[in-house]
Amino acid sequence: MRVFVTGATGFVGSAVVQELMAAGHQVLGLVRSDASAKLLSATGAEVHRGDIEDLDSLRSGVAVADAVIHTAFNHDFSKYQANCETDRRVITAMADVLIGSDRPLIITSGTGLLAGNGLVATEELMPPAASAAMPRVASEEAATAAMERGVRALVLRLPPSVHGDGDHGFIPALIGIARQKGVAAYVGEGLNRWPAVHRLDAARLYRLALEQGTGIGRYHAVDDQGIAMRDIAAIIGKHLNIPVVSKSPQEAAKHFGWIAHFAGFDNPSSSALTRQWLGWQPTQPGLIADLDRSQYFEI
Repeated sequence: MRVFVTGATGFVGSAVVQELMAAGHQVLGLVRSDASAKLLSATGAEVHRGDIEDLDSLRSGVAVADAVIHTAFNHDFSKYQANCETDRRVITAMADVLIGSDRPLIITSGTGLLAGNGLVATEELMPPAASAAMPRVASEEAATAAMERGVRALVLRLPPSVHGDGDHGFIPALIGIARQKGVAAYVGEGLNRWPAVHRLDAARLYRLALEQGTGIGRYHAVDDQGIAMRDIAAIIGKHLNIPVVSKSPQEAAKHFGWIAHFAGFDNPSSSALTRQWLGWQPTQPGLIADLDRSQYFEI
């Protein structure tokens, strides 16, 4: 298949491109800069110049593809709600081109949307409606709207930690805070859990969903069902040679800053149905084993 991939040079998207091409697919990757175009061309993929703010460029990429995998997202948390609404528009625009065809559109969401209910999040659970407190639901709402218009839209939920070489997400943020504050912290007893997956295992799941999407069309890229936050802090403390301490919820807001919400939330998540439907089996190191390497702590 010729697959249009947004975010083709990003942390997850670049692994998806690698996985698709190794399996014999052709890739048309969305890039917005000369540097990204050069990186993508070096992989043998085809370059499509554009931007998620340029809906016409997205529509033209979708028009010449057999399938779409959407991994691009602006992670600037200072305007997070606006970015989530942008993602809704992006998904809607790409879906417009796919109406009346069987070409799949795989969009990216997160298991974190299902956090806080005390249950292990499964593929069958649906998040609450998008709101100021939960704006990222906009992406799944756009996918559901696309399904209702006859588009073969699939949702792949990533856990809070997608780890591996090149990670620049929540784990490096926690490491940076620990290095700055001189302690590796967790909230309360630190028993709240983060699910996790290696980026290469996640990339394989995107391909499997593309090739044989079945079930209810919502998949969880989850290897570790839930790693206790205090265990993550312990590894960080070990490698930075600093104390590991507990912070109260009130102290956590000041200590963790913008990431305080994520440091304290509990999001155990299952991928049992995903594995059953698609035969997906993670093979890469789990989060603790991956984090227990010097690469994560090199400045």
